[in-house]
Amino acid sequence: MSWLRYGMLWLFVIAIIAEINYFVVLPAPYSSYGRIASSFFAPLYQWANNGMAYLAERAGSYVFYETDVWMKRLPTLIIAGVTFIVLIVLAVRGGRTYCNTICPVGTVLGFLSKYSIFKPVIDAEKCNGCGLCARNCKASCINAKAHQIDYSRCVACMDCLGKCKQGAIAYTRRKPETAGSGIQEQVVAAKPAVAPKQIDEARRAFLSATAVLATTATLKAQEKKVDGRLAAIEEKKIPERATPLTPPGSVSARNFASHCTACQLCVSVCPNQVLRPSADLMKLMQPEMSYERGYCRPECTKCSEVCPAGAILPITRADKSAIQIGHTVWIKDNCICITDDVECGNCARHCPVSAIQMVASVPGDEQSRKIPVVNIERCIGCGACENLCPSRPFSAIYVEGHGMHRTV
Repeated sequence: MSWLRYGMLWLFVIAIIAEINYFVVLPAPYSSYGRIASSFFAPLYQWANNGMAYLAERAGSYVFYETDVWMKRLPTLIIAGVTFIVLIVLAVRGGRTYCNTICPVGTVLGFLSKYSIFKPVIDAEKCNGCGLCARNCKASCINAKAHQIDYSRCVACMDCLGKCKQGAIAYTRRKPETAGSGIQEQVVAAKPAVAPKQIDEARRAFLSATAVLATTATLKAQEKKVDGRLAAIEEKKIPERATPLTPPGSVSARNFASHCTACQLCVSVCPNQVLRPSADLMKLMQPEMSYERGYCRPECTKCSEVCPAGAILPITRADKSAIQIGHTVWIKDNCICITDDVECGNCARHCPVSAIQMVASVPGDEQSRKIPVVNIERCIGCGACENLCPSRPFSAIYVEGHGMHRTV
């Protein structure tokens, strides 16, 4: 299926040139793996952990402890799940079909490997045509009857060498191929089919376990939303930001968008639940920052340590305390100091860089209610004020992003 292989490659190249990021990150293998691991498998693992913690607690043991299961974005979860299912189907039907036919990286590597000097070579004189090599080839690239190997799809796993009892395959210098050789694919033997009864039983077990875990997680989440079982806690909503926030070390929104491969590594290691996949089509699955569940602590540099693509450059703790990714904006109509006429000052008390001060709401009257005033030049945009603001559903103080990061 050369048309599919090279068609996907050209679409990938065109998408990179046109900066259509949402398409670029879909077939990329490293990004796909990161999404599957962090968005699809991590919640299942966490639900299982919470189930074990629940049972252990009833037995008087605290070997397991409950963790917060956060489904960060439904579109990313769906894409990760669909990608995983497609990979399984392709692997069952044709081995490494995704790697050597759909994946653009595999196509490029396959094109180069066609011209490699050393490769597995079949000696037609020694071969008895048993087909063991073809049956055990994960890439389905061996035509045992014609004694040919498609080197554009061979990954040199050497399984064929170990399976051949005649010693007819050797890893050696490849002889020049005749016209049309090395590109034929033939299915030699079919794998034994799995009984329908086994499939049904496995499906029922999986669905039952998933239903139990999901129900337990839902009940626990509902308990957490109730304050002392008396009043429901209203969750915060994401404010409308004119400029999105990007992590410290990303330099600018443009640099971040052009380098990020949406592998979700930074999302998975963020200890404060600040990073989450974007649902915006032009930045689909690329991380974005928001402070409803936590804030970007000045001492944390984990995202910059794990980014493999240069979207977030490595920074030190000292660097992070001086990088201004945004500035704080105060919304008077949302502040409980004004709406409820109470003393608060939560934002000023928890600002790590002392960029917020509480001043009298009436100039010259020190007895009047105190309201926050922001020093924009000092603020680094960490979001501590936004996260810890008691106003619901929108914080009375939020962070507006900077397209280009600054140094304070």
